[in-house]
Amino acid sequence: MKKFKKGFIHSIETMGLVDGPGIRVVIFMQGCCLRCLFCHNPDTWIPISNLEISSKEVVDEIRKYRPYIELGGGVTFSGGEPLFQSEFLLEILKLCKKAEIHTCIDTSGTGYNKKYLDEILKYTDLVILDIKAIDQENYKKITGKSMDMFNYFKDKLIENNNKVWLRQVIVPTINDNDDYILKLKEYIKQFKNVEKVELLAYHTMGVDKYKKLHLKYKLKDVESLTKEKLQELEKLL
Repeated sequence: MKKFKKGFIHSIETMGLVDGPGIRVVIFMQGCCLRCLFCHNPDTWIPISNLEISSKEVVDEIRKYRPYIELGGGVTFSGGEPLFQSEFLLEILKLCKKAEIHTCIDTSGTGYNKKYLDEILKYTDLVILDIKAIDQENYKKITGKSMDMFNYFKDKLIENNNKVWLRQVIVPTINDNDDYILKLKEYIKQFKNVEKVELLAYHTMGVDKYKKLHLKYKLKDVESLTKEKLQELEKLL
């Protein structure tokens, strides 16, 4: 009998409507190597949780919702950072493809094991890539890490011609200005096969999680981005 790999899951959402096309099961995985200033899921940073599960159990759970995800939907692996558990993720993706389930990863393009990256992209139908910043200096300020892993992942996406949605969180006082948006517009031209570009409004809904975890929230004085400002920047993009 085959022994399936086990990994750690934070939670499962069964009616996802924004994380990929159609109606989707969204698997939030544990673990992330970034510490983004605007992260609203600090409870997913540590790569362990109470929910340890096998790859087969994950896919069995996804199968329960086949009647509605078959209608143009599928499964999206989010987090945390799904690539942080690369080997576990790869086995799930292979099982999903065998079951003819559309697969998507919502990723920052970091935390991966290079050994598994090409195969992960091979078994992924859509990559939702979160752009944190477009230069090394600001990337380090926002995430606490070097941009090197992201750049390597970006180059792999371009090389493999994966279908991509690009996302950028817009944070007041950091990147909510015309100059940044125009630079972003030029930056995204290097990507192939881009189906959608989304600007996401910064919000403060995750602040209470920081309090419960006794963590300092570094953007406590920054207000949520207004709908009007977001629309203005979307029009410019």
